[in-house]
Amino acid sequence: MDLWTAFQALILGVVEGLTEFLPISSTGHQIIVADLLDFGGERAIAFNIIIQLGAILAVVWEFRRKILDVVTGLPTQPSARRFTANLLIAFMPAVVLGVLFSNLIHEYLFNPITVATALVVGGVIMLWAEQRQHEVHAETVDEITWKDALKVGFAQCLAMIPGTSRSGSTIIGGLLFGLSRKTATEFSFFLAMPTMVAAAVYSGFKYRHLFVPADLPVFAIGFVTAFIFAMIAVKALLKFIASHSYAAFAWYRIVFGLFILATWQFGWVDWAAARP
Repeated sequence: MDLWTAFQALILGVVEGLTEFLPISSTGHQIIVADLLDFGGERAIAFNIIIQLGAILAVVWEFRRKILDVVTGLPTQPSARRFTANLLIAFMPAVVLGVLFSNLIHEYLFNPITVATALVVGGVIMLWAEQRQHEVHAETVDEITWKDALKVGFAQCLAMIPGTSRSGSTIIGGLLFGLSRKTATEFSFFLAMPTMVAAAVYSGFKYRHLFVPADLPVFAIGFVTAFIFAMIAVKALLKFIASHSYAAFAWYRIVFGLFILATWQFGWVDWAAARP
């Protein structure tokens, strides 16, 4: 492994960690940054699977007490069984639609122009959602109903369009469906666990031939970096939303997306031909 490859792995690990759980689209940022770093091909596919596991391990660690309480309470506590059922209900729409359309989406939509457009559109929707008057009926994740969970699950499916953001779709969806900001954010984190693990396992099996021992150092750098920076991002987001709205993230999406579109429109970067 040369220094340039190590640098690429480090930067992409940082990008994954910082953006995976923020409503700004980790996939979109990965596509754009990977293109700028010229990090693509088969190695990139395997690498992305590994760093996503690093990011999800961070959120599992952050919520380890809640996870342990749910697991130990399943035999005796109705609240634990209800919470688990809600996660499964919210998880299923992405499973079905992901299996049906993931290849088509990856072939036709995984490019910086789609990402930039989705960033802008998603940012506008986030601003609109934040300005609406919220009618909250679920102040904690334990108060979420199965109908709420199903609605959030369908909202999550929008994130199959790169640039939309999985966390952004589920959080803003949660706000629109009557969840408090804190509850929508936490449920988004919990829903990320089965969703991302299932996606990683599915992709890992599908592309198992791409995992070679020679790439282990590259994967290790990306995995550890993604874990560390995801921990930082999750803690910071939970602290931030205690006293702020998501408007700042919405404006970031809009400005960043418009910048990418401008560089393409004026010919500064040939984003239209880019692929991960």
